[in-house]
Amino acid sequence: MSDLLDLGHDLLAPSGGSGRHAFEGCVERLATAIRLGVYPYGSTLPPERELAGLLGVSRATVREAIGALRAAGMVRTTRGRGGGTVVDLEPPVPGSEPAAAEARRPELLDALVFRRVVEPGACFVAASTTLTTADLDALHAAHDDVRTAAGPAEHRQADARLHLVLATLSRSASLVEAVTKVQAAVHEMLLSIPVLGVNIEHSNAQHAAIVGAVEAGRPEPARRAMEEHCDDTAALLRGLIR
Repeated sequence: MSDLLDLGHDLLAPSGGSGRHAFEGCVERLATAIRLGVYPYGSTLPPERELAGLLGVSRATVREAIGALRAAGMVRTTRGRGGGTVVDLEPPVPGSEPAAAEARRPELLDALVFRRVVEPGACFVAASTTLTTADLDALHAAHDDVRTAAGPAEHRQADARLHLVLATLSRSASLVEAVTKVQAAVHEMLLSIPVLGVNIEHSNAQHAAIVGAVEAGRPEPARRAMEEHCDDTAALLRGLIR
């Protein structure tokens, strides 16, 4: 759980300059973190004071944002000793929302172009960075979560978390924000297509190549492995999204 908390801190940290009002931006970032499994079903969000510091907003704004998430059925609040804000959104199964991406198809497919530039670049930077033991532990834990996921819904969130962990290893808040944006788009698209076992096998093999290259400090192989991964996912989504 500590690895997830660290990832949440990186994801929610202000990157500077979204242009949104504090309340709307706070709702968006918390909701995205929940949808991508940074805060999984049944986990507890950090306390309001901590979230306010991470998001760079007031505690009142955090409280209002949590109220909006509660109204949307994404969280529930428990009272008493050990209480807090608990994530109440079960991960949706990929393929369970076949029309979800249809209306936004051009915008979402454009995100795949952006992803092809951003994620390989993030892996190149991560592989060029001197990683600490804690970094490697977080990377291995995220990779293990993908390989041992109990089902398609859990696999989808674990997959997104792995990509976000790779981005955080770049030490760039701007890259983390960009990868979060494209992972949110990929997540939405994958809810529109069926789960394909062969694709998951290919994806897992590509993840292993990416993680291995980053861990070994090999920037070019890390970049190429992520490019291949992005290209294969993009081909699948372009072919199957209506």
